[in-house]
Amino acid sequence: MTYSQKTATGAILLPVFIPTVVVTLFLIVGTLSNPELAGEVFQSALAWVTKTFGWFYMLATAIFLVFLVCIGFSRWGNIRLGPDHGDPEYSFPAWFAMLFSAGYGIALLFFGVAEPVLHFSQPPNATAETIGAAREAMQIAYFHWGLHIWGIYGLMGLVLAYFAFRHGLPLSVRSALYPLIGDRIYGPIGHIVDVFAILGTLFGLATTLGLSVTQINAGLHYLWEDIPINTMVQITAIGLITLAAIGSVVAGMDKGVKNLSILNMGLAVFIMVIVFFVGPSIHILDAFVQNTGSYLSNIVERTFNLQAYTQSDWIGNWTLFIFAWTIAWAPFVGLFIAKISRGRTIRQFIFGVLAVPTLFTFLWFAIFGDTALYLIMEQGKDVLIGEVQADHSVALFQFYDLLPWSTFLSVVTVFLIITFFVTSSDSGSLVVDSLASGGALETPVWQRVFWASLEGIIAATLLLAGGLGALQTMSILAALPFAIIMLVAALGLWRALVIEGHRGAAVEAAATPWPSL
Repeated sequence: MTYSQKTATGAILLPVFIPTVVVTLFLIVGTLSNPELAGEVFQSALAWVTKTFGWFYMLATAIFLVFLVCIGFSRWGNIRLGPDHGDPEYSFPAWFAMLFSAGYGIALLFFGVAEPVLHFSQPPNATAETIGAAREAMQIAYFHWGLHIWGIYGLMGLVLAYFAFRHGLPLSVRSALYPLIGDRIYGPIGHIVDVFAILGTLFGLATTLGLSVTQINAGLHYLWEDIPINTMVQITAIGLITLAAIGSVVAGMDKGVKNLSILNMGLAVFIMVIVFFVGPSIHILDAFVQNTGSYLSNIVERTFNLQAYTQSDWIGNWTLFIFAWTIAWAPFVGLFIAKISRGRTIRQFIFGVLAVPTLFTFLWFAIFGDTALYLIMEQGKDVLIGEVQADHSVALFQFYDLLPWSTFLSVVTVFLIITFFVTSSDSGSLVVDSLASGGALETPVWQRVFWASLEGIIAATLLLAGGLGALQTMSILAALPFAIIMLVAALGLWRALVIEGHRGAAVEAAATPWPSL
């Protein structure tokens, strides 16, 4: 069977599938056998990479964002990701809900309160627990989760969508290299790129699932003290979430992922509205406008700030960590965004991916982060600082405890965290299955079930062994070579757009009638 036949039928591509499974088993066994040693090795490697290549992470992230914005404003922005007269496959609300749920909806629940409070108590530049620290805390949170994050996801998504829907190449990371190496993407080079993308996605999802069930456990314990905070509760949560994800992937994209994503967005907006009205509403609006202005005013300086003269570990522990983690997730989120973006123009895609999620994120941090700082500074609720520093996973629930309707908000939030996890797991399974099948858009149900189950098994096994942190670090280390792949992919996209632009100009010129003499 040829590569094209396998892609059409959705059959497993063995040169990708076998190395992925072998490497996965090797890493699991190695980490299980000595999780402490694995953690030390990965942590040392992470410290070396962030110190040596921190400048490269920041520069690459800046290039991704600038490149996307330039493409969006160029004449190429009118090119459609598919046939010239095609229509978008999904409505804009459904499209945004899916890309947001797969992207980082769960991160906002985890960091929406925790990050501003942590920066307020330990700012990199300002004096701790002052007005200056509050301003800096919110600017940092906006910077970490704003345009740069979506520039990384957006670049990967645009490259994959363009080559898949415009030129009929497989919806796979390997296709990004086609303008540079041609048909060799179907050989060993393409296989290696896809194996790398699958591993980053698989372990990124598994470690996030394993680490983040602690937030579910914390929420359940907060609501019902009889439920203990321990590994068995978290393993049970992983099992139930995995079963729900399997049900969603069996249902497919339209019935499963789309409906869950719309539910996620509805619940997230519902919680935001409640916190906005029970919190300091006018202060939230004032802070939202001011913080957005500060973000835009300082975006260039922050983008290139590596604290070269202070030699602080802060930049590596926060900014470089978040950007590298995002790059490691780019194959998963980018491919999923591409999968749901057929029919949109490049301009619609770019500004939809950049502007809408960023504004939503800023509003989220204004409602949750600024309210938390207001409670600390204006109402003396500084007990929240110690609670967040002691355990990041309980930050949101301890924050609710200082507001009206705390129990109701906690119940809804625990449910929302679970649905976000299910959405991430099932969308990730669809992406991994597509990559392992050579970019197939439709695959057999058993394959999707296999990958969804494997994610849960990896998370549960490593949670028992205490090795999740080591593999999370490994996923971030994988961002270094993938950042290089993304730069090459951007070059390939630019080259392809130039060629299409010349071709379009030639066709237009040929269609122009000669003037009569």
